[in-house]
Amino acid sequence: MGALILTPEKVTRLEKLLEDYLISAGVSLALLIDEAGNILVSQGSSREVDTTALAALAAANFGATNQIAKILGEEDFSILYHKGKKDNIHLSKIREDLILVTVFTDEVPLGLVRLKVSQLAKELEKV
Repeated sequence: MGALILTPEKVTRLEKLLEDYLISAGVSLALLIDEAGNILVSQGSSREVDTTALAALAAANFGATNQIAKILGEEDFSILYHKGKKDNIHLSKIREDLILVTVFTDEVPLGLVRLKVSQLAKELEKV
């Protein structure tokens, strides 16, 4: 798939997709980032979260995890999940150059997040 070129119309469409699939399901914050950690679009409440740092660290986390995958003989790991006391983070490689970062509380089941991310990924292929 070619590089994602963001026009104002595509940004609006991507923001609506994040809202419809994730925020409406209870996800607190959703970021679509590139593999360098640049935020392409975001939706939800950042609640004093430094989203720029979060995006950069999420991309770096994927980079480190890809090296772990190679050590283990895997091509890559496409999903990462970290559970905290109050917040959880789910990172999903949408395609080779896009990562979806979702932050959610324990009130939102992980299975629902995974389902919505999977459905959203199919929609993002069309954008």
